[in-house]
Amino acid sequence: MNERSSVAELAHSLRSELNRYSPGGKLPSSRALVERYRVSPVTVTRALALLAAEGLVVTRPGAGAYRAEARTATPATGDTSWQEVALSADSAAELVPRSVDASGVLVTLAAPQPGVIEFNGGYLHPSLQPQRAMAAALARAGRRPGAWGRPPTDGLPELREWFAREIGGSVTAADLLITAGGQPALTTALRALAPPGTPVLVESPTYPGMLAVARAAGLRPVPVPADADGVRPELLDAAFRATGARVFVCQPLFQNPTGAVLAPERRREVIRIARAAGAFVVEDDFARRLVHEGAPPLPAPLAAEDPDGVVVHVCSLTKATSPSLRVGALAARGPVLERLRAIQVVDSFFVPRPLQEAALELVGSPAWHRHLRAVAQELKSRRDLLAGAVAHHLPALALPLIPYGGYHLWLRLPDALPEAALVATALRSGVAAAPGRPYFCAEPPAGRIRLSFAGVAGPTEIAEGVRRLRTAVDELTA
Repeated sequence: MNERSSVAELAHSLRSELNRYSPGGKLPSSRALVERYRVSPVTVTRALALLAAEGLVVTRPGAGAYRAEARTATPATGDTSWQEVALSADSAAELVPRSVDASGVLVTLAAPQPGVIEFNGGYLHPSLQPQRAMAAALARAGRRPGAWGRPPTDGLPELREWFAREIGGSVTAADLLITAGGQPALTTALRALAPPGTPVLVESPTYPGMLAVARAAGLRPVPVPADADGVRPELLDAAFRATGARVFVCQPLFQNPTGAVLAPERRREVIRIARAAGAFVVEDDFARRLVHEGAPPLPAPLAAEDPDGVVVHVCSLTKATSPSLRVGALAARGPVLERLRAIQVVDSFFVPRPLQEAALELVGSPAWHRHLRAVAQELKSRRDLLAGAVAHHLPALALPLIPYGGYHLWLRLPDALPEAALVATALRSGVAAAPGRPYFCAEPPAGRIRLSFAGVAGPTEIAEGVRRLRTAVDELTA
């Protein structure tokens, strides 16, 4: 049983026993709860914290936990119907929409119901995260001189130097801004590079979070088809000419969701085509630290091969560590850097210094490279297990590409198997898969699902998840 389910079960048990205690009455000690329920002290602490957040118990350091006093009557709910008019007035004329469809993002962020196998996750399972190393890094960071002071708005110089070395080429710390993860960096880049109402070229399919960012900025995503070698240059050239777009957003390495790597000859063509169009390429290099064991040498980021400032580079530590280590970087050259800097300062001032210091401590420790090697080994093992299970138990689902990096597989459904029905039936069977529709900004050519092998507990859950998915397929095709 994993830690999350243990905490939930203990909290349920304690919740059902609260009526035994009068309001203000003291609950058994943590040691007594550990012995009674045969769980760890950490599980007890987290379960009590959960009940405290619900307002059911009060914890007093050094004294224990107590049943909370009875709540007063809930005030009558006011009338908020007026907001319907205020929020919709003149919406048809808005260049930057006030209402944004975030469903494609939320599907990878929402915690599944207990017992549901999470094939739709977008982050490493806690068992794959470097939790001890992050905790040690955070402790060391908190003791650094000035750790709680105001950081430079561009980010700590040492952290910018580290990201610059990771990108390579002639990129320097002066070309970088530290960001609060990859998603805010994409938001800043698109706001800086394209005015509301204009088109932005995107790979098709592509990451739903990027489509949401574009639409939230009032931009019109225009799809450019990609294949197993990445975006097709001739179609990219045609799209620039047809739309007049000045921005193309791509993921050249382990593209989400296809897993494709942009072919060497296409890398040069993409930069050349964008330069000829007077356009920027936003390079989302989100998965470089999720390479699988035994993979060939990785191509350098596009930004490392671009001396003319065509490429605006986005990268982050989040995917390779924890969803809460939201530290990333934006790299750019020329006047656009000042625009990026101004937008980021206005939006968020700066990334909190303790988080930057902790990231610097983490990547500078021996544990960092050990973690990356362990993740590379585990991701390869999980990828092979999932791909093999799909081929054996779900042969009707096509798997055109087995990636050598990233954390997911992209499957094509047979025409007779409706995507929405499969996702819904699978969820009833106890497995969550990401539907393919949100990855397309126009009509999708076929039904798809994306299966993540990084967000599950391990091999047993992968095997059981495929078995449940097969049950759903059988139900729909019987």
